[in-house]
Amino acid sequence: MPLLDIAPTDLIDIAVVGLLLWGLVIWTRRVHARMALIGLAFLGGFYLLARQFELQLTAWIFQGFFAVLVVLLVVVFQDDLRRLFEQIAALGLRRKASRPESGSLGVLVRGLRQLAEKRRGALLVLPGREPVERHLQGGIYLDAAISEELLDSLFDAGSAGHDGALVMRDNKLERFAVHLPLSENRDELGPGGTRHAAALGLAERSDALCLVVSEERGTIGIAADGRLEVLEDPGELLDRVQGHLQRAGTTGKPRLAWGWWGRRLAEAVVSFALAAAAWLVLVPGAAQEEVTHQVPVAVTNMPIGYALVGVKPPVVAVTVAGPRRAMLLARSEDFRLVIDADLVNLGRRTFAVAADSVRHETDLQVIQVDPPKVKLAVKKE
Repeated sequence: MPLLDIAPTDLIDIAVVGLLLWGLVIWTRRVHARMALIGLAFLGGFYLLARQFELQLTAWIFQGFFAVLVVLLVVVFQDDLRRLFEQIAALGLRRKASRPESGSLGVLVRGLRQLAEKRRGALLVLPGREPVERHLQGGIYLDAAISEELLDSLFDAGSAGHDGALVMRDNKLERFAVHLPLSENRDELGPGGTRHAAALGLAERSDALCLVVSEERGTIGIAADGRLEVLEDPGELLDRVQGHLQRAGTTGKPRLAWGWWGRRLAEAVVSFALAAAAWLVLVPGAAQEEVTHQVPVAVTNMPIGYALVGVKPPVVAVTVAGPRRAMLLARSEDFRLVIDADLVNLGRRTFAVAADSVRHETDLQVIQVDPPKVKLAVKKE
């Protein structure tokens, strides 16, 4: 039986687990839980070692711990898990939205620049592929065409909703005076105020693009993918907005949601390697198998005055049993059958061989040696 007898279903099994691990790595990066992932990977590796070395009590404790840990993770990351399932549901789907006109985007960019020049605070949301409604609270529905005058009016200090966010969708200003969730990531926020915290808060929870104008510094910031940055060159604004709308599938050529996965090649390789290693240890690795090796016969302790002429047979068949993972690491060269020829001077020429005659440093057990006897041909010197 070949040691690596991998069926097509085994490859599918490894691929599915690899994809899940890959998605977990990407997800933990988005929710800033990389240290948690490293800790889980360490515990998982320790558990695999416990299984490999048959530490039954340790493995049993880890199994119970992981069962409790799953429940804790669901409670702690319930919002992030909900977003993850929304992303899965949106994979490969195209938004059925009208293509924003280039004139509308130009009006939007000019309006935001004018607000920045006037140092008038503003917050505008461009939804992506993921639904954002559950993150939006309050607001007044407009369904109005975008114009520089309307933007100036909505974010005027005398406007009742100027402190809220404005949602733009499908060439229309859909809703304003909207309250967004606030981010608590002070390291990413820097000197930003409440508007910046709101922009970053939504960017942490969805793939929306949030544009924020600082009334204190007169700068335009962009919050996306859980990051907040200030545009050094206002000329970048149009390109960033167009890029976001292309990824969302609302302008330009439609793009599938799979594109961003291609940039994670290194993480993919590691994820699939871990999946293959886990499969090797947990699935076939623990199965008990028997393998026969052809092992040469070695003779030691030949008495003085005698010389070895030959051994019959010179090679014996040694059958070993053990976990399949140990079989993968064992080679025929790791086994030696040793005959102690000390009794040759008493006339013995035929020696019985047994499992204890086979020397090796593997985790395998010798269960049979064939033939059970070896004959030495010697001569006196």
